[in-house]
Amino acid sequence: MMNVLFKALNDPTRRQILDLLREADLTAGEIADRFAMTKPSISHHLDLLKQAGLVEATKKGQFILYTINTTVLDELLAWLLHFRQDSQPK
Repeated sequence: MMNVLFKALNDPTRRQILDLLREADLTAGEIADRFAMTKPSISHHLDLLKQAGLVEATKKGQFILYTINTTVLDELLAWLLHFRQDSQPK
């Protein structure tokens, strides 16, 4: 799971999408409108973010609404802090 998470976070476009979703839940179309790339490219980025558990998709009528999932980021931060604490001199 960590490899998928790091792969998802490694791309600047995906990080920008997460920044947008921090502000508000958005549809794929609303996200695509903020980027100079094709909708299929945005869909690919959203799919990788979903696979990593960083976003959740909920069907609302004919649209899919994307929401950030901070639980995964909280788990990543806890994991990283664990290493920092272990490396502190005693």
